[in-house]
Amino acid sequence: MSPQALRRFAIALVSWLVLLAPAVAGNYPDRVVRIVNPFPPGGSVDVMARLLAQKLSENMGQQFIVETRAGAGGNVGAESVAKSEPDGYTLLFTAPGPLVVNQTLYTKGLPFDPPRDFAPIALFAISPIVLMVNPQLPVTNVQELIAYAKKHPGEINFGSAGNGSTPHLCGELLKTMADIDIVHVPYRGTGPAMNDLIGGHIQMFFDLLPASLQQIESGKVRALANAGAQRPAVLANLPTVAEQGLPGFDANSWEGLVAPVGTPAAVQAKLIAEVRKVLQSPDIVARIAALGSQPGTAFGKDFGTFMQAETAKWAAVIRKSGARAD
Repeated sequence: MSPQALRRFAIALVSWLVLLAPAVAGNYPDRVVRIVNPFPPGGSVDVMARLLAQKLSENMGQQFIVETRAGAGGNVGAESVAKSEPDGYTLLFTAPGPLVVNQTLYTKGLPFDPPRDFAPIALFAISPIVLMVNPQLPVTNVQELIAYAKKHPGEINFGSAGNGSTPHLCGELLKTMADIDIVHVPYRGTGPAMNDLIGGHIQMFFDLLPASLQQIESGKVRALANAGAQRPAVLANLPTVAEQGLPGFDANSWEGLVAPVGTPAAVQAKLIAEVRKVLQSPDIVARIAALGSQPGTAFGKDFGTFMQAETAKWAAVIRKSGARAD
């Protein structure tokens, strides 16, 4: 084929794709859409994913289902989505781990590249994190916890939802900033970690508020501090870690939706518009608030910029603490 013929073919192909894009978006979705949760069921990611899936199903007239594919700090589920057909029918809904944390924490590398393999759709919610202890631990605030840890080095075990999870990094941040010797115990999800905190098998746990609020309110665990820079409305009387003697301590988690890179731009735009609509629904806003979280406000490229900043933030924490997952 001559260069001129190749050029004409390329122009025709691009024109055809441009004409096809609105039709693709107009028909989307015409079958079930899978939203992959890369963490065990029952945690904050699972709770938020089901809120989103239910509302998208109602609004778009097609079923969105949540599929759990947990393992390796979220990497298993994330890899499956990264390698799936980029057609908008397989999406990833996740906490920070596989998108912004694991590329630094897993020193041997990941089987996918977050900024290269995913197209950002929406930051769905920002979830506060709370520092909790077993009620039998004789501490009622952060300073007492630090003093106890200094008197009993290596005796406080802190749980997490797994290596690279935000609760894990919060513990590492506290360990570094307070200069205390506490021991990380990774679990396969927040549910098992919470059960062991209640049972006294571990003494300390940072957890996302949506999954822990009920246990705090029931008195099964003792909340010592909010991990973020501001107090969430549902725990407005609980001081932050920074307010209790560690200025600069600031840690929140979040849940976001991404698609495999290569997903048609029109489909991405439709997803962004629909998630934005979900986050403007009074019932969803009220439900997210009841879980102690805030609706997200970053979509598309803005969400991508947000993730870049998060990657740099947590990479600094990981390197300073020396944490690693392999």
